[in-house]
Amino acid sequence: MLRLRAIREKRGISYRQLAKASGVNLSTIVRLESGAFDPRLSTLEKLAKALGVTVPDLLGGGTKRKEG
Repeated sequence: MLRLRAIREKRGISYRQLAKASGVNLSTIVRLESGAFDPRLSTLEKLAKALGVTVPDLLGGGTKRKEG
């Protein structure tokens, strides 16, 4: 299960802020959070980088910040 919403909200980031920071379309983020479709790996990578987490974190792991 994608943990995008929980991580985004924990970071205090709005949909628009995440869209701008990640380069992922706002409507795509909304649809991902609602579970409307499965994202591409490249989309997950962009979102993870913008949120400061890893792709596994988005896919159900912890919400640890990436090192470096």
